[in-house]
Amino acid sequence: MLYQAYQTYADMILPACTVAELAAATLAASPRPAGFDAAHRLHAVCELIALARLTHHRPAFGIDSATVGGRPVQVTEEVVARTPFCSLLHFRRHGIVGQPRVLLVAPMSGHFATLLRGTVQTMLADHDVYITDWHNPRDIPLLAGRFGFDEFVQHLIGFLQALGGGTHVVAICQPTVAALAAAAIMAEDGDPAQPPSLTLMAGPIDARVNPTKVNELATSRSLDWFERTLIGMVPLRFAGAARRVYPGHVQLLAFMSMNLERHEQALRELYALRERGEHDKADTIRDFYIEYFATMDLTAEFYLETVSLIFQRFLLAQGLLDVGGRRVSTRAIHRTALLTVEGERDDICAIGQTVAAQELCTDLPPYMRMHHVQTGVGHYGVFNGRRWETQVYPLVRSTIYTTS
Repeated sequence: MLYQAYQTYADMILPACTVAELAAATLAASPRPAGFDAAHRLHAVCELIALARLTHHRPAFGIDSATVGGRPVQVTEEVVARTPFCSLLHFRRHGIVGQPRVLLVAPMSGHFATLLRGTVQTMLADHDVYITDWHNPRDIPLLAGRFGFDEFVQHLIGFLQALGGGTHVVAICQPTVAALAAAAIMAEDGDPAQPPSLTLMAGPIDARVNPTKVNELATSRSLDWFERTLIGMVPLRFAGAARRVYPGHVQLLAFMSMNLERHEQALRELYALRERGEHDKADTIRDFYIEYFATMDLTAEFYLETVSLIFQRFLLAQGLLDVGGRRVSTRAIHRTALLTVEGERDDICAIGQTVAAQELCTDLPPYMRMHHVQTGVGHYGVFNGRRWETQVYPLVRSTIYTTS
């Protein structure tokens, strides 16, 4: 009944949120005199009411241009491969050839791949960018089958093989484990499509290190508790009817509860900025929350296997992870340069969890390994924002270019 109860609530507040959204849009398009006037306050109130609802469809990336070599170029999105669970999306830059090809692996953690919009926009200056655009399980019929951790790894291998040799991989957050496993399997098989470089950013390679609240929750409960308490069933009105999922709204509430004061302050600031007529600053906060409140479910099998394999049994870190019935040997990686990146203030994947990959790739020469801790940033700041653009990204770009 977990999902059905949420959907009933969402249906009840939809009319009020829709009216508030229309009112906010109307007020935004009207003349906006400076000062503390009633129109500004009404705009702020309507906007906060409109933000009270969650959406379950992927927002647009909205990337139609990029600056390459100091000049603007047109960008169009192309789906180059598709499965029921994921589209391999290419950001084609018109007239640009010869730059390194990169597969950006987006997390499946309650949000859509568009959460990496800023990451994509930055990388387009120097790279031919592809991204895993994961589909919302509530829109995927049961006939499409299961999607668990093994299927995630197999998707990455299949996409790399489809793109061909020379494709670099940048994995962010939760999929760092799957990306490392995929690289190891391809290395052991001598696959010509194995990536020349692998960048792992803010991911739980070894969640035993400096455990965060997320890690402590995972180990404080049994897997049976997670299944009984957090797994729901997609309501009958959706294409994925009867599919068992970890609902995106549950994960969003869990993440927000970890930093509730910060979110409350941000929304208060949104109201205050709108009231003062500082609309550009207010728009930045609003746009973040529109993206943040676009939630995506996870299949029950993927969520429970992730909790079990990565956050409770730490199998990859112990050399005990099996994918598709075969043991993953990270020692097989010889040709893939490894860059690991962590954030000093990351309260989701703490310092030490991602760099653990360096110790697992024991047969990789030292000159092919590099680690970076970015000061002054939390989890999101590792791959988005000013420090990502000016300090982290140059290291990622250098790793890719020196191994291309």
